[in-house]
Amino acid sequence: MKKFVIYIICIFVAFLTAFLNVFGMTDQMVEDVLYHHAGTVDGNIRIIKIDDRTMKELGNFAEWDRSVYAKLLETLCVSDEIRPAVVGFDILFTGEKDIESDRRFAEICEEYGHVVTGASYVFSKKLVGDEEGTLLIDPMYIQEKVAAYDALKSVTREGFVNALIDPDDGVIRSAFLYMDETEGTRSKSFCSAVYEEYMEVIGKEPTYPVHEETFRFRYSGTASDYENVSLIDVLNGTLPAQTFDDCIVLVGSYAPAMMDSYFVPVDRGQQMYGVEIHANIIQAIMDGKILYDLPGWMNGMIAAVCTLAMLLLCRKQSVVKTVLICAGVVLIKLGAGMWLFDRGYSLENLTVPVFAVLIAICYVALHYYRERKAKQSIERAFNKYVAPQVVKEIAKSGTYELKLGGENRDIAVLFVDIRGFTPLSESLAPEQVVDILNGYLALTTRCIFRHGGTLDKFIGDATMAVFNAPFDTEDYVYKALLAAWDIVQGGNRIEAEYVERYGKHVGFGVGVNCGPAVVGNIGCDFRMDYTAIGDTVNTAARLESNAPRGKVYISDAVYEKIKDRITVEHIGEIPLKGKSKGIYVYSVTEVNGYRSPEI
Repeated sequence: MKKFVIYIICIFVAFLTAFLNVFGMTDQMVEDVLYHHAGTVDGNIRIIKIDDRTMKELGNFAEWDRSVYAKLLETLCVSDEIRPAVVGFDILFTGEKDIESDRRFAEICEEYGHVVTGASYVFSKKLVGDEEGTLLIDPMYIQEKVAAYDALKSVTREGFVNALIDPDDGVIRSAFLYMDETEGTRSKSFCSAVYEEYMEVIGKEPTYPVHEETFRFRYSGTASDYENVSLIDVLNGTLPAQTFDDCIVLVGSYAPAMMDSYFVPVDRGQQMYGVEIHANIIQAIMDGKILYDLPGWMNGMIAAVCTLAMLLLCRKQSVVKTVLICAGVVLIKLGAGMWLFDRGYSLENLTVPVFAVLIAICYVALHYYRERKAKQSIERAFNKYVAPQVVKEIAKSGTYELKLGGENRDIAVLFVDIRGFTPLSESLAPEQVVDILNGYLALTTRCIFRHGGTLDKFIGDATMAVFNAPFDTEDYVYKALLAAWDIVQGGNRIEAEYVERYGKHVGFGVGVNCGPAVVGNIGCDFRMDYTAIGDTVNTAARLESNAPRGKVYISDAVYEKIKDRITVEHIGEIPLKGKSKGIYVYSVTEVNGYRSPEI
C-alpha cells in the first residue's frame, strides 16, 4: 500500500510538472539543441546582401541615395522574360533623400512591379481596458508606424519587418503573419507580403498553414545557407541577371555594423542576419513548416506514462539494468519528440529526463541500501562459524543468500575430539570441565579460522569444520591438514597447563577427509544451520574416532592430493561402520617445512 501511494504521488507530480511546463525557457533551450536542425533551403529564395564589400565600394549605407536601388532593379529586370518573380527590400525607405533618385526609384518599382518594401512599428506599453472594463497593460501598443516615402509606398506592396524576439533569451522562434493596427485595419508582415506577391506571379492563391497573428516556425537553414551574393557584384554585372530569374530575391543588410542580426534556435551562439530570417519564414509559410505546441494535458499524460513505466520496470533490477531502463525510456521519449517535431509538433522535453534521473538515483540508492543490509545480515549469520577473512569475502560479494538448500561441492572435512572427555568430566567439578572445554574449543576455532576454514558446529567436546565452502578456497585440502596439525600441536603445548591446574591429561584426536558433499543451509525457514552432509563427512568422523590422542588421521584421498608435502605413517585399512569395504588410513607425522605458530 505504501509503495502504491508513492507511485501515485510520483506520477501525479510528473503530470503536473509537464502540464504546467515548469521548466519553461530551459525546456525551450533543450528543444533548440535537440530538434532545431537545418534542413534543405529553397534554392528559389536568394539574397542580395549589403555587406562590407559593397559599402567599401559605395560608401556608408546610410548615405546612399535611392539611385543604387533603382540601378539594382534595372540590372535584375532585363526583360519580361528575364526577371525575378519578386524583389523584397528588407530596408526602411523612410523620408525623402534626393528628389530625383527617390522619384526614379519609385518609377522603376512601378514599371517592373512585384516589389515589396518594408515598414516598421514602434511599440510601447499602454494601459488599456478590455470589453468588461478591466484595465490591462498592452506591451505591444502601436505608438508609430515607420513606412516608405509616399511615392514609393503607393507603387509597391508593403509589409512590416518587425522581429518577434523571445523576451526570455532573445531568440527568434516565432514570426508575425499580420497585425491588426486598428479595428478593421490589418497589415501584412513583410514575409506574408512577399509570399502573396510570389503566389500572384505564379498564378496561385496564397494558402496559409495558420491564421493566427503570430506563429512558431521551423528553420530550413542556418546562417549563410541561402544562396547570397554581394550587391556590388550585381551592380557591376559580375553576376548575370539570369541568376535571379523567377526567384524570390531579398535585399537586406549583411554587415555587423548595420546591427540587423539576431540569435536563432538552429545555431545557438551564432547570430543570423534579419534578411536570412525572413528567408526562413517565407519558406516556412510556403512549405507549411509551422510548429504547434501539444496541449498541456497531453504533455502531462506522456510524462505520467513514462514515469509509471520507469517505476515498474526498475523494480528489483540491478544497478546497470536500472540505469539502462531509465536511459532507454528517455531515449524513446526524445526519439518520439524528434519524430513529432519533424511533423510540426512541439513536446515538453525535460520532465521525463529529470524524473528518469531521480528514479534511477532512488532505485540505485535503494539497491545499495538493501545490499548493505543483506551484507550485514550475512555477516551476522556467518561471523560465528566462518573464518573472518571468509566473512569479509561473503559480505563483499553479496552473492550468497540465506535460504534453505544446498549445493554439491568438493570440500575437505575436519573432525576433532577430546580424548577421554567423559571420564574426565565425571572426576572434575562442572566449572572445571567447562574451563577445559572452552580452552580447547577456542584453540580448535582459532586454528580453523587461521587457515580459512568454516566452523560447522560444536558437538559436545567435538568440533567439525569444512574447507572450500561456502566459497572456493585455494589449496583447501592442504589448509585443512594444517589446521588439524596446528590443533594437535597446540593441544600438546597447553596440556601441561591443565595437568598442573587439574592433574588431568587431555589431548585431541583429529580426522581429515576430502571429497564431494552437499553444502548449504539445512533446517527450516526459522531455524537453519550451515553444514555439510554426505559420505565424505561420515568418513572424516570415522577417521577422527579412530585417531589416538595427539594424532592426525587422513584418508587415502587426502594423502594423494598432498603427499609430496607431508610425512606419514601407514596405518592400513580400517573398517567403516555401515560399509562392507574399509578405508586406507595414514597418520601424519610431519608437515614438511611447516612450523605451527604459538597458540
